[in-house]
Amino acid sequence: MNEMTRRRLLSGGARGFGALALQQLLSADSARPQLPNFPPKVKRAIYLHMVGAPPQQETFDYKPTMKSWFDKDLPASIRQGQRLTTMTSNQSRFPIAPSVFNFNQCGQSGAYVSELLPYMGKMADDIAIIRSMHTEAINHEPAMTFIQTGFMIAGKPCIGSWIAYGLGSMNRDLPTFVVLNATHSNPKANVQAISARLWSSGFLSGQYSGVALRAAGDPVLYINNPDGVPPEVRRRMLDGLGQLNQMEFDRLHDPETRVRIEQYEMAFRMQTSVPELTDLSKESEATYKLYGDDAKKPGTFANSVLMARRLMERGVRFVQIYHRGWDVHGNLPEVLPSQCKDVDQPSYALVQDLKQRGMLDDTLVIWGGEFGRTIYSQGKLTDKDYGRDHHPRCFSLWLAGGGIKGGTVHGETDEFSYNIVRDPVHVRDLQATLLQQFGINHETFTYKYQGLDQRLTGVEKASVVKGILK
Repeated sequence: MNEMTRRRLLSGGARGFGALALQQLLSADSARPQLPNFPPKVKRAIYLHMVGAPPQQETFDYKPTMKSWFDKDLPASIRQGQRLTTMTSNQSRFPIAPSVFNFNQCGQSGAYVSELLPYMGKMADDIAIIRSMHTEAINHEPAMTFIQTGFMIAGKPCIGSWIAYGLGSMNRDLPTFVVLNATHSNPKANVQAISARLWSSGFLSGQYSGVALRAAGDPVLYINNPDGVPPEVRRRMLDGLGQLNQMEFDRLHDPETRVRIEQYEMAFRMQTSVPELTDLSKESEATYKLYGDDAKKPGTFANSVLMARRLMERGVRFVQIYHRGWDVHGNLPEVLPSQCKDVDQPSYALVQDLKQRGMLDDTLVIWGGEFGRTIYSQGKLTDKDYGRDHHPRCFSLWLAGGGIKGGTVHGETDEFSYNIVRDPVHVRDLQATLLQQFGINHETFTYKYQGLDQRLTGVEKASVVKGILK
């Protein structure tokens, strides 16, 4: 009788756990949900993320009574002992900084929109403005991670990856989920770092990660063949590599090996599809006039949203565009106008272009940041200069497109734009609403991982924002 040694016990147990893990991976990949759950309103989406958090007081949350509060302290009854960042927690006082910019009532809805966003004002009846967004995250990295993945800690799939996993591709020659990082124009803008963690597939298969297109050089690194390597040689190389990877899969049954094979094949097909996609020379002068002069400059926000429209036309399901420079802790009156100018006309043009092409009815457009800004000034306040700190308690965001009720203003904040007084919308509610528009029930759309039925909206309550839907 063989004695069961400690080493044999542990090694046998390890093999057993490995087999269980492998079984879970294989079963999870083969048990993709049957979606959509109900008729979808949209097929695709473009998410415009203003990294750094635009101040709601200067964009969509008009607070005229604050003019009479200039340099007065924020009442303790309004702050209610709420958490502050380390950047303002040591301030001796919290002087109120009314916006130096004017607002206009726009469209038939009469929505108030800042003078900094005249083009967005022109389409007030096309968009639904949510003024009562809120989050728990008070710093950029966890807040961006939260609104994109449903969790403040990195490692979870982002919205684009969930959509790609649930609904799959509409064009086998292009990625299902594409990411563009737009440049900003003001060198004084405070820039937040972002990384590929924001468009990661997390615990989902790597094939659902976002593919970042570059503004300069090759749109995708290494997509072009090296000098002296013709397409037929590349094809033979990939065939041989595919056979080796298939042998590896047959031996280990690692699903990521199959993903690797598929990604090589996608890259080969993209050698033809991407150059055509990124060649904007055939766009009309009328289109460039609509989007603005910057649309001809690679990497600008205008160029990026024009590229997003082209991606939508070609069957890409989800496009994420990041525009940095919105972290206005100081020098706000100088920096914010250029930030708004970068995105105002292009955002308007995108919605109008989609509408003209008959695509807006089944395309969703989202515009917003990760949290709001304080009504009080960070640091020195003058009648011409001030800054705003992070504020998770309320912020503004808008949506347009399929199933969205244009000309809607949803939610309300107090006179200080500090607390929500009507129709609060949590980031989980926003995520549930995005899935709803794709025909997906956020409560049943799950993926088994680490013994749990994981979902984008997590385990806490999330509700679809019906007030902005047709």
